Amino acid sequence: MDDLPVLDPLRGIRAPGDPATDVYLTGTVFLDIIFTGLDSAPVRGTESWARGMGSSPGGIANMATALARLGLRTTLAAAFGDDVYGDYCWDSLASGEGIDLEPSRRIAGWHSPVTVSMAYEGERTMVSHGHEAPPAQETVPACPPPARAAVASLGHHGRAGDQERDQEWIGAAAATGTKVFADVGWDETGRWDPADLDGLRHCAAFLPNAEEAMRYTRTDSPRSAARTLAERVPLAVVTLGSEGAVAVDSASGETAEVPALLVEALDPTGAGDVFVAGFVTGTLAAWPLADRLAFASLCAALSVQEFGGSLSAPGWAEIAAWWQQAKALDARAPGDPASPVGRYAFLDALLPTDPRPWPRRRAVPTIGFRPA
Repeated sequence: MDDLPVLDPLRGIRAPGDPATDVYLTGTVFLDIIFTGLDSAPVRGTESWARGMGSSPGGIANMATALARLGLRTTLAAAFGDDVYGDYCWDSLASGEGIDLEPSRRIAGWHSPVTVSMAYEGERTMVSHGHEAPPAQETVPACPPPARAAVASLGHHGRAGDQERDQEWIGAAAATGTKVFADVGWDETGRWDPADLDGLRHCAAFLPNAEEAMRYTRTDSPRSAARTLAERVPLAVVTLGSEGAVAVDSASGETAEVPALLVEALDPTGAGDVFVAGFVTGTLAAWPLADRLAFASLCAALSVQEFGGSLSAPGWAEIAAWWQQAKALDARAPGDPASPVGRYAFLDALLPTDPRPWPRRRAVPTIGFRPA
């Protein structure tokens, strides 16, 4: 198929008897409708016109798509509505991205959750709507399939019963040798109770953003938060937005920090999910810690230059094209301290020398759009 990943980052370590799944995910799939090109936030009582619009699968679909485009065999367990929105999201993920949806379920009478995202001034504002999600036992297998890795969401969310079930599957996955990477969402209760992160005892890594990390640890800087979190999990990674990311590996004592790439952001929707996907890829491929951080930051930077959280996730062809351009610019201005060439030299041994074109799926304005 023309849209298969250009390379397999785990080719050198795959062996007979390995799990069929590289990364297992579970969560909520939204239909995302994204407005871009707004000069400012909408003003009460007025009508605002956006210069751009797109639609794409969102929520956990952002990370699933990013992982699949990086060549990882990705399995997603999620509920899908039996409406046209659900049809669109299912087809985009299964047929368009090659994601395994075997453990996912279509739920009769339940319509797909929808998020409208408005991007302006380098940030985004979202409005979501959805009916109560079906119980997890109806949509998520109690025992996750064997996998090299899984991504789990911790924190205060969903029904109490579903949270207990999350703890159970995370523990079961870790017990079978699956590396569990945890992220966390915004705590709308405002409690930021450290007990909500008890699942970290099963996890190999935790990847919150700076604000989440500081609130849970009661610290006053992201770097202090990373060190505090590393006391609870082998690897703590804190994303710093436009400042990059910092990581503390408590097992080896290693720390690493990389700056963010300076790009013109069109739509930051899903950038955090793409960062996690890049970091998981580098970790499973056993890259050095600083290279993993840099690669994850690169993937996130490339994603924000297009709109649509999942459909903007880069594949290897886009990464290779960026690297060729970066080296060409560096050749014209050698020694430029802003050049990323030194930091990303590890890509030379990784990327194909002649990347073939890859027909990326982009977000389109209309659900069910049929191109001529």
